Amino acid sequence: MIHRFLCALSAVFMASASLADEMKLAVTTSFENSGLSDVLLPAIKEDLDLDVQLLVVGTGQALRLGQAGDVDAILVHSRTAEEAFVADGYGTHRREIMYNDFVIIGPSDDPAAISNVASAVEALQNIATAEPAFVSRGDDSGTHKKELSLWSEAGFDAAAFGPWYREVGAGMGASLNTSAGLGAYILADRASWLNFGNKADLALLYAGDPVLFNQYAYLPANPEKHAHIRNDLALALEAWLTSPRAAELINSYMINGETLFTFNAQPQ
Repeated sequence: MIHRFLCALSAVFMASASLADEMKLAVTTSFENSGLSDVLLPAIKEDLDLDVQLLVVGTGQALRLGQAGDVDAILVHSRTAEEAFVADGYGTHRREIMYNDFVIIGPSDDPAAISNVASAVEALQNIATAEPAFVSRGDDSGTHKKELSLWSEAGFDAAAFGPWYREVGAGMGASLNTSAGLGAYILADRASWLNFGNKADLALLYAGDPVLFNQYAYLPANPEKHAHIRNDLALALEAWLTSPRAAELINSYMINGETLFTFNAQPQ
């Protein structure tokens, strides 16, 4: 009886000792849709014995989760909102990790004639003039924020558009599916587009304007706001995400020979 008890106690101890640390990270739907998390998370577990629980939401919701102390860190892509998050004391700092770019997707016959324009603003001006179907994420995500800023630069208020402009309030993958079903234009990040399997008659029609640069940054939530936040784990993950190991995995992640992200974290 004593032997069985000691064996059972030993098994419980060994099981508890083998449990990995766990932290919560809010990430954008574009990051998740890219497939990169499937590459990074197993490597993080292997190197740090850390289970990273992802909460996949738009940038705006990710920031709100950080403000509420519901996550230990966030990985998002809207610099103005990120800097406000830190300035308001909800994040300890902002660390750039990697980048890609936004692209404009649309029907392959390109009824708005955007494929040869000189700028992203001109592309949107053509779309607003022709009024083909256009799908907007409409979810306060980083992609949605970028889209609205581009419309503003083009001289338009998206809130005044007619029924050709469709806000779907969804993540990047779901919004691309809607666009494919409607044969509609859409602003997307390159990584999500490359990993998107239901392209239908859609094509990448415009890219390359520097204004479409898309930086992803990591922001640990501030433990002074919420004492339960695992800042130690957030900092350990940051060190890993900015390491040569992460750089190699990020830079080598490709789909059909195309790189989805470029690592650009700087040493501190």
